[in-house]
Parts: sequence; structure tokens; C-alpha cells
Amino acid sequence: MRENLKEYGMLTIVTIVLILTDYLILFPNHFTFGGVIGVAVLLSGVLGGSPNTYAFIMNAVLFVIGFKVLGKEFGIRSVYVSVLFATGLGAVQYLIPVHGTISDQPILELVLAVLLAAACSGAIFNLSASTGGTDIIALMLKKYTNIHIGKALMVTDFFVVVLSFVIYGTTVGMFSLVGYIVKALFIDTVIESLNLCKYFTIISTDPKPICSFIHEELNHSATLYRAEGAYSHKEKMVIMTVVGRRQAVKLRNFVRQQDPHAFMMITNSSEIIGKGFRGML
Repeated sequence: MRENLKEYGMLTIVTIVLILTDYLILFPNHFTFGGVIGVAVLLSGVLGGSPNTYAFIMNAVLFVIGFKVLGKEFGIRSVYVSVLFATGLGAVQYLIPVHGTISDQPILELVLAVLLAAACSGAIFNLSASTGGTDIIALMLKKYTNIHIGKALMVTDFFVVVLSFVIYGTTVGMFSLVGYIVKALFIDTVIESLNLCKYFTIISTDPKPICSFIHEELNHSATLYRAEGAYSHKEKMVIMTVVGRRQAVKLRNFVRQQDPHAFMMITNSSEIIGKGFRGML
């Protein structure tokens, strides 16, 4: 229960930051990185009016359709984030009136927008949720067609970015293209960084103190299996465990002090699924 509240609190904070990023930076600068927000920016340039209004309408319509079509597949967290994102975008224009860009440095604003948007999107995906929009379209296509969703959305988003050249000119179009590319690359980096763990393979003749340290000090478990040295033919024990980045330093130092002859292999991994780590998604 406490863990769920913590995660929903994190989703709330991250979604609010994403809303403010779109409203204060993307919309005034007409930056377009694809998705529903990108389409809203384009519609604002063609038809006039606020991008917030178009984004709210499109997100609301997609949410209703997605909830009816997908049902439980949509996920309670995605429902929460989608509703918060859509209503937040609709409300923020009345709470914080904006009449221009927040600075006269579009490059700095682009960098800030890309970093915040990618970090927030990565954090939301990492918590098994989404902001709705084109994610809903992707889930519906996945359910009823054999289309490669990732490629389809990438092409669609790229087409939206290309249209920004036509509607807002070369400068804004180039800013949008750079932002689109960097954001796509940075989201994966954020997700991997959030999930990064250290996978230890330790070969030792005295595994008991090491296992005790893992259990008692690091609050993790380990797997043991017997092995034989190819040259010495002596029996040894292999200890396999996964710990967080901070714990990895403690474990490495302990093993080096406890058994200087132990052989260690330490590998980075961002996909550890099981008890104590990520659940089966």
C-alpha cells in the first residue's frame, strides 16, 4: 500500500512537470516532437487558438475511445496519468497565463524541454504507465493488427516534425527535428539509468561470509552452485547475486577484504525481473 502511494505520488509530480514543460516551453516556442502535443502545436499554427485546447480535446477523445476498446489492458496507472495530463493541460492556461516565451534563448529552452520531456516520459514508462495520446493508438493497433507499432509511431512523429518546417518555418523546424532525435535517444538512457543494477558473479573457496554479508547487510539473496577450476581442478563455489549501484560498491569492497583471491565479474543490467526488483510486466 505504502509503495503504491509512493509510486502514485511520483507519477503525479512527474506528470505535473511534463505539463508545465509543454505549456511553458514547447507551446510558446512552437517546438514539435511528435505525438498529440506536436499535432496540437501544428493545429494552433494553422487554425489559431491555444495548443492546450487542441491537446485537451484530442487526449480526452483518445482516452474515452481507448478505455472503451482496451478496457483492463489500458491499466489503472495509465488511466490516472492520462486523466491528470489531459485535465492539467486544459486547466493550466487559466491558472498560469503565458503571453510569450520564458526567455530570449530558444536553444537553452530547447535543451531544457528535451531533457525534462525525456526524463519525465522515461520515469512514467518506468512506472508502467503512459500519458495516453499516441500510446493509446499504439495499444489499439497492437490489439487488432500486425503492424510494427514502434516503427509506425516513429514514422508518424517524424511526419509531424516535418510539417513544422512548413507551418512554422525552417528555424523552428530544425529545432523540432533536433529535439525529436535527442528525446528519442535520451528516453532509453533515462529508463536504463533508473533501472540500472549490478550483477555479480563471485568465485570463492569461502562463500559463507560473503553470503552472510549479502543477506544481513544488503538485504538481498544469492544463488550458489559448485564449480571446478579448469587448471587446479579444485572445487570452488560460485555466488550469483544482483544489487543496486550503491550496494555494489559495498559488496565489491567487502569481497576484496574478505577473500583477496576471489574472482569477481560485475556487469551492468537494467532488466532484472523478480522478487526484490521489477515485477513481471
